[in-house]
Amino acid sequence: MKASWCLLLACALSFASAMADGVPVRENGLVATWYAPVHKAPVVLVLGGSECGEKGGQFLAEHIASLGFGALSLAYCGVDGLSPAVKNIPLEYFGKAIDWIEKQPLTDKKHIGVYGVSVGGETALVVAARDKRITAVVAGAPSSVVWQGFDPANYGAVSPTYLLDGKPVPYLPYDMSQAFISILDLYQRSLNTLPQHPEAIIPVENINGPVLLLSGKADALWPSPAMSEQVIARLDAKHFRFAHEHIAYDNAGHVAPLPPSNNSALKTLSTLGGTEEGNTAARTDAWARTGSFFKKYLGNP
Repeated sequence: MKASWCLLLACALSFASAMADGVPVRENGLVATWYAPVHKAPVVLVLGGSECGEKGGQFLAEHIASLGFGALSLAYCGVDGLSPAVKNIPLEYFGKAIDWIEKQPLTDKKHIGVYGVSVGGETALVVAARDKRITAVVAGAPSSVVWQGFDPANYGAVSPTYLLDGKPVPYLPYDMSQAFISILDLYQRSLNTLPQHPEAIIPVENINGPVLLLSGKADALWPSPAMSEQVIARLDAKHFRFAHEHIAYDNAGHVAPLPPSNNSALKTLSTLGGTEEGNTAARTDAWARTGSFFKKYLGNP
């Protein structure tokens, strides 16, 4: 299901760039990599996608750190005692990560952002909606809802993606009432059942700062453009007081929000939607917007 696509993405990200000087963090149950700023500066919590582990987040965090921000790449499943897959992930874990960020001497505590892509984009919105310490959000190819969890080792198992106080966070289940022709078809059909599961909607109106959403119109994994528009519509309806914007790129797919890279592995990701040219153009523009957004709303480091 989702995993086969994500494994392709994970493999590409694993070789996307040489590692910057990140420091492993293994404290209070955290599995993370810390990219410290050279002086006191805003910090961004960075979340990779459903490949779990650390590679995807590290790839993103390296780019954030290159702008002068501090960056904490946080693994949230798949490694070192964490949940083995995108399921049963305690939301308190992300709070612990923000606690850790605040304790670092070079952190500007009043300016902490979050940056996530794919399931990391979904998670970024979920985390920011419940933690006021996050004051700026960039979510790439995100979701407007909390989706059902999944485990490549047992696709038939039904689990929540997140837990809060040990209890399942309400989610939108997959619609398995009929065979699906693609992963995108499954997500689109399942999204149509949202009126029966309103509790799965992410309460994005609770976010304590500006929001930037980035997606590719040809996303072949899940309907991130439509879900991003749902987020914007909810923010508008709730009279959200902060800036919020969605940029959707023509001829670009699920990888549209990723930072640009010359690595040839990323060129194979057209199977996630879009053309090589469209994805390249989208990544270049999306990264420029990401940097400008964080510098504007967190402060220029």
